[in-house]
Amino acid sequence: MVDVTRVGTGDPLEFDVTIDGGEGKTQHRVTMSRETYSRVSEGEQTPEKCIEAAFLFLLDREPKEAILAHFDITVISRYFPEFEEKLPVYMRRAKNSDSV
Repeated sequence: MVDVTRVGTGDPLEFDVTIDGGEGKTQHRVTMSRETYSRVSEGEQTPEKCIEAAFLFLLDREPKEAILAHFDITVISRYFPEFEEKLPVYMRRAKNSDSV
C-alpha cells in the first residue's frame, strides 16, 4: 500500500510517502514543483495521485527499500528515462484504486 500525505503547499509541493507491504514500512519525503505537476498531470489528477503513480512506477522496477528516502520527482527520469512517458498508465491505476 502506498500512502501519500501532502505536507507542504508552497512551491515545490512536499509529500510524505509511506509504503507498507511485505516486511515492514519505508518512509519517503518527495517534492514536486507546481510546473512539473502541471506538465505530468495535465490537470487530470491531484498532486497526491501523481506522487502515488510515481511510486507505483518505481515499485514495478525496484523494491521499496531501494527507493531514495528524500528526492524530487524529476530525479526518477535520471534512473528511468521512460518515467514521464509511462506515468499516464500509472496515474490511471492510481485513480482507479483507493489504496495499492
